[in-house]
Amino acid sequence: MLALFVLIAAAVAGFGSIVSISGVNGWYESQPHVTWTPPNWAFGAVWSVLYTLIAVSGWLLWLRRARAALALYVVQLAVNAVWTPVFFGGFALIGNAALWIGVVIIVMLDLLVVATIAAAWPVSRWAAVLLIPYLAWILYASTLNWGDAVLISLS
Repeated sequence: MLALFVLIAAAVAGFGSIVSISGVNGWYESQPHVTWTPPNWAFGAVWSVLYTLIAVSGWLLWLRRARAALALYVVQLAVNAVWTPVFFGGFALIGNAALWIGVVIIVMLDLLVVATIAAAWPVSRWAAVLLIPYLAWILYASTLNWGDAVLISLS
């Protein structure tokens, strides 16, 4: 079952990579970014670790049969998968509006991950703790998304 959770996380990661490559190497690199934006290579490195932690967390929740936490886990993973094509692919279709829609989606993701951690905590502290680095990263990513939306809107 752990392998299945790793496979699901890898599928979300792979999907995100595929849909973001043309955007990262296209419109994204030609736009202004907030000063705290990391280099592009850092995203892949960080997400590789985070998706592994996310997979193990989900597996631990499955072992505990934590239905409410697992339901939130699945929803947050689905919202995670939606953000990338909206932010990177949407810009090519609808421009700046995609970045603002991305802000709404990532804030929803922030809230869903907080809810998942809260639901996981009573049944598996490890499952909850493994999601904390993910939460930290997406909160940081939220500032990047918002900052880019503002900067690009003003340019």
